[in-house]
Amino acid sequence: MIPENYFIHHVYFWLKEPNNQQAHAALHEGLQALSKVPQIKSFHIGVPASTNRNVIERSYHFSWLAIFENLTDEEIYQTHPIHLRFIETCGHLWEKVVVFDSVSPSK
Repeated sequence: MIPENYFIHHVYFWLKEPNNQQAHAALHEGLQALSKVPQIKSFHIGVPASTNRNVIERSYHFSWLAIFENLTDEEIYQTHPIHLRFIETCGHLWEKVVVFDSVSPSK
């Protein structure tokens, strides 16, 4: 279980060249390098599951889930050199990125 006060950062990527295996490999490698940002408590690199119901979004090519202890750590991540290098070296690979950030609801 993820502690209630943690900050969840979930990013979905759509590749410019979805059938290009080199692009897949490069983005996957970039996401693995991104996981080295020290403020990240846990992470997951994913691709669409084989589930197929009308409520499931499967058009993306990669997902990146990063869990931070708090908003401050996520803000540090945003300007961390590893994150900036990821954007610089991998940004040409995607045509679309969608970010979902979430925190626990107030009680």
